[in-house]
Amino acid sequence: MTATPGATSAWTGWTDQANAMLSFDDEALVLTTLPHGENGAVVRFLSLTGGLRAGYVPGARGKAKRALIHPGNRVALHLSARAEGQLPGATLELLESRALLAFEPRAAAMLAWLAELTATATAEAVPHPRLAAALDALLTGLGAGMDATAAQAALARYELLLLAEEGFGLDLTACALGGPASDLAFVSPRSGRAVSREKSSGQPWEAQLLPLPRFLLDGGPATPADVAQALTLSAHFLRAHWLNNDLREATRNRAIGSARPTP
Repeated sequence: MTATPGATSAWTGWTDQANAMLSFDDEALVLTTLPHGENGAVVRFLSLTGGLRAGYVPGARGKAKRALIHPGNRVALHLSARAEGQLPGATLELLESRALLAFEPRAAAMLAWLAELTATATAEAVPHPRLAAALDALLTGLGAGMDATAAQAALARYELLLLAEEGFGLDLTACALGGPASDLAFVSPRSGRAVSREKSSGQPWEAQLLPLPRFLLDGGPATPADVAQALTLSAHFLRAHWLNNDLREATRNRAIGSARPTP
């Protein structure tokens, strides 16, 4: 069985092994684990080229397998199933462990949110190579001791990229009202389009606009104030789709080091 261009079936990217087994192979990032059966678990992965995938890992709650399926780990993933619609079995080979992130509270909280958000927001088997590369790079940065401001700036970029990958991206390329692109300073909370400082100045709706920190446009460094604005911006649009219950709000707030919901 070969992939069909543009298909969104869970079997996209699988191959038929002598008409007996369907299989899928790729490098992947471990996202979430759900206990299943006596000692196994259903594990969700973000494949580097094949999008969200799920598979059954036998013995997942044993000591050896628990280390293998730690969230954030980069693994060589092999999925196999006998028929479409069947939960595939998963075999893994560890390529890079992110288990040490669990011992650093800030990194652990950010990893928990990244894994949950990605597993919740992405559709199964839809390729997201840019998202997977961004998540892998962010986790590598956390493991290397990225400072808090840089990590939160990267988180805001990732959240905005995820929105874009799922079809809800903001338009930060031009002013919605025809102002100069060099003067973009705000985002409409309704349309997600950027607005220049010139066109918004003095307007009755100016106070309703969301600040647009410059680092999201030019990729430069961010200050703590810039990061706070970026996280407020991404949270606003995430709430329309996935950041829609108290548990997820709490998980995200721990990731950004906040005790209260982002405005």
